[in-house]
Amino acid sequence: MRKILATFINESRLFAKDLAGMALLFLMPLALTVLMALIQDAPFREYQDIRFEILWVDEDGGKMARQLGAELEAIPQFVLIRTLNDQLLTADKAQELVHKGSYKLAVIVPQGVSAEVANSANQVANELGAKLGAPGKLPQRESRKVALEIYFDPVIKQAMKLSLLNALEKQVTRIQAEIILARLENRLDEQAADSSGPGLRLQEKLQAVQLREISSGQNKTTQLTTNSVQHNVPAWALFGLFFIIIPIAGNFIREREDGSLMRIKMIPGSYFTILLGKLGFYIVLGMLQFFIMLAAGALLMPLLGLDSLQIGNAIGSLFLTVLVVAATATAYGVLIGSVFQTPNQALPFGAISIVILSAIGGIWVPVEILPAGLQQLAKLSPLHWALDAINELFLRSGSILTVWKQLIILLVFALLFFLIAGITESRRRR
Repeated sequence: MRKILATFINESRLFAKDLAGMALLFLMPLALTVLMALIQDAPFREYQDIRFEILWVDEDGGKMARQLGAELEAIPQFVLIRTLNDQLLTADKAQELVHKGSYKLAVIVPQGVSAEVANSANQVANELGAKLGAPGKLPQRESRKVALEIYFDPVIKQAMKLSLLNALEKQVTRIQAEIILARLENRLDEQAADSSGPGLRLQEKLQAVQLREISSGQNKTTQLTTNSVQHNVPAWALFGLFFIIIPIAGNFIREREDGSLMRIKMIPGSYFTILLGKLGFYIVLGMLQFFIMLAAGALLMPLLGLDSLQIGNAIGSLFLTVLVVAATATAYGVLIGSVFQTPNQALPFGAISIVILSAIGGIWVPVEILPAGLQQLAKLSPLHWALDAINELFLRSGSILTVWKQLIILLVFALLFFLIAGITESRRRR
């Protein structure tokens, strides 16, 4: 035990001599975490605070066009631009501005839209009136094809395009339904036996069933969602923790090159106790780095206008989980330092492998939106299981009883890394 503690203290002293390296080990992951949380804040908030300027060209001027414009202007995310330089926009001018990239979106309401909606409403009212035996008939004609024209900037992302199209389609469908229901309600009210009685209020009756979001967890007092901070802070903190393999691999290769490893092994006693001291230091260092990232998420992010990181109540389970993750990252660093001969081989491979493992493991984007093949490949990434365990604790109010499977898998990864490293070292001595 004294050898383990002495090795731990010695490693900490050696590491403290490189203050620049120590600062980079903590400050770079912190900077990356803050930056990614800021960059991905808009997608995680589903653009709720983003303003989209829409070039609005109304060639119809009817009720449908006016109501649609008013409804869109009532949505905080949309700003309708009808004139430029005190001149009404034309369809050609709007298309030109969007194609140049000056604006992201243009909507052209062609002539006849309101008339077609009114004609559809009359058709519905007449058909129902005929079935009910109501006399009289509203004017109607054959339906004609008419459509709103939507122009998008060619460089706009597909996800944003679909979101805007869904929002526009929802408004168009709702307004058409309101106009048809209003016409039908008036038609039926006119035929009612008691005209002084209350109206049918069809639109109100069609809203009998509504939606209400309920927390799926047993703890109803806390409803956590995967916002930018909840995803990015734990995810990039794990990413930074695994980058501890760089100093570990570099240290092991340096000791082997300058003969320090041979001298250490010649010290009386088991080399295993010295190795435990070294590994223990890096595990503690990784855990310290991770919890600093969590503290930044809880205290620093609100100062930048973002949400505060909610850690949950299972502090003991979180500590044990981070301990296992740090041990897995340390074991991977030992593996890299054992397999490769020089720093020029180990460091690029170690850094790029962490980037790849994080990409398929859900650090950059949720695993659920990856292709099916990559979703299966993600199970080979220890970062996937680490992030899954952290999300279980943070977002699902989990405990050690709900993350034990992930921890077992991470320990299997760690043991496998140590085993391969041990086999490699034993063959090198031969």
